[in-house]
Amino acid sequence: MASGGAVDERSSSPNRRLPDFLQSVNLKYVKLGYHYLITHLLTLLLLPLIAVVLLEAIQTDPDDVRQLWLHLQYNLVSVVSLSALLVFATTVYLLTRPRSVYLVEYSCYLPPPELKAPFSAFMAHSKACGFDDSALEFQRKILERSGLGEETYVPESVYAIPPQPTMANARSEAEQVMFGALDNLFTSAGVNPKEIGILVVNCSLFNPTPSLSAMIINKYKLRGNIKSYNLGGMGCSAGVISVDLARKLLQVHRATYAVVVSTENMTQNWYFGNRKAMLIPNCLFRVGGAAVLLSNRASDKRRAKYELVHTVRTHRGADDRAFRCVFQEQDDTGKTGVSLSKDLMAIAGEALKINITTLGPLVLPISEQLLFFATLVLKKVFKLKIKPYIPDFKLAFEHFCIHAGGRAVIDELESNLQLEPIHVEASRMTLHRFGNTSSSSIWYELAYIEAKGRIRKGHRIWQIAFGSGFKCNSAVWKSLRNVKASVHNPWKDCIDRYPVITVDQVLAGTN
Repeated sequence: MASGGAVDERSSSPNRRLPDFLQSVNLKYVKLGYHYLITHLLTLLLLPLIAVVLLEAIQTDPDDVRQLWLHLQYNLVSVVSLSALLVFATTVYLLTRPRSVYLVEYSCYLPPPELKAPFSAFMAHSKACGFDDSALEFQRKILERSGLGEETYVPESVYAIPPQPTMANARSEAEQVMFGALDNLFTSAGVNPKEIGILVVNCSLFNPTPSLSAMIINKYKLRGNIKSYNLGGMGCSAGVISVDLARKLLQVHRATYAVVVSTENMTQNWYFGNRKAMLIPNCLFRVGGAAVLLSNRASDKRRAKYELVHTVRTHRGADDRAFRCVFQEQDDTGKTGVSLSKDLMAIAGEALKINITTLGPLVLPISEQLLFFATLVLKKVFKLKIKPYIPDFKLAFEHFCIHAGGRAVIDELESNLQLEPIHVEASRMTLHRFGNTSSSSIWYELAYIEAKGRIRKGHRIWQIAFGSGFKCNSAVWKSLRNVKASVHNPWKDCIDRYPVITVDQVLAGTN
């Protein structure tokens, strides 16, 4: 009786009640179990069939096997015909299947320390350039909430007093960035520049004559039959576009190397007016560039870091609002700059939605696709008022390289794709350390993940970038080995200081 009373007393205590099963079960693990069940459903269904076939094979009379062999011997024509058909089908498959494209090595440019631009120097320079008080205060506020740190880089010609945005200085900046990245790339990969058969260069705002690709050909004395392309005006997502173009060219040209160079040039594109919409790029964009070596040679698979799995491109240029949301123009005083629309994030969201709708079926496990389809049917067919299902891209990718366009871009994708802080860490730290380096930012992010030693064989990486036009482009890579940071990794000497708590994260935590 006493012990029974003690049990009753314990069970009636609000602090000692048995846990509510529905509250204690973490739905995350329920969903994970569902994912594994659906992913391996075909295997589970095939196991009984395999067991039946094995039992039948074990019970087969040896005489039956001998009779079958004799039958095949007397039907030599059928055997030969079937073998020839198999050989023909295999040959056709091998000749028509897409060639694998491997990322052998890449290099990100690390500017010299004297080009660093701490906030105090940036504001002092802006004041010396004659910006009015309102423009100065606006730039100060943007810098404080931008997510940039104190060690980003600007061109020497921009920081001169007065600034010197000459053609010669712009060429000098382009050479310093491109050649710096390429020198390290050729050294790390052990490739002779004359082996390069394809060259794709992208730079949105600086397109001189001769072109940037011609400058590279002249510098490294590349061969005369090289297939070279120079992409301009395509914004921060042009890096993925260049990779996609190189991939398609590698499907045509056998056993060759392709080099992709992604950069931006600030010397002639710094805005010196007072229109606020055109001042934002001054606060965000910084010096940077990357060079990537791709190959379609089967022999390069053993030493390559990654294999290119998918590229998906989305263009919203047919929509006037999207077309003008990132627009180079002159202000009322005739000063040229790039204007950013207030609708930029909404337009980016629309482009992202279209892009992941195309990408999803290519990368998501069948479990996520079934959930998405079921939700769509309930909404469209049965007219139920339920929230649209957002697929869990964490089941498709281990690593995310989100273009470091600004704090708002990273925040929105982290929220909309339901990512964890570690998934956007590379993007936030790249923005903090190097700023928005335009189309090359996704390579600084990949370099960060490598420097942290997080990439293992079989890991999948999603690079996603946004650009003027308006475009949203994705590239998916698969790691071929445990990847270590290269000798020229731009994070090599500072990776131990990261991740850092940025000002914008502190502000976000207090809101």
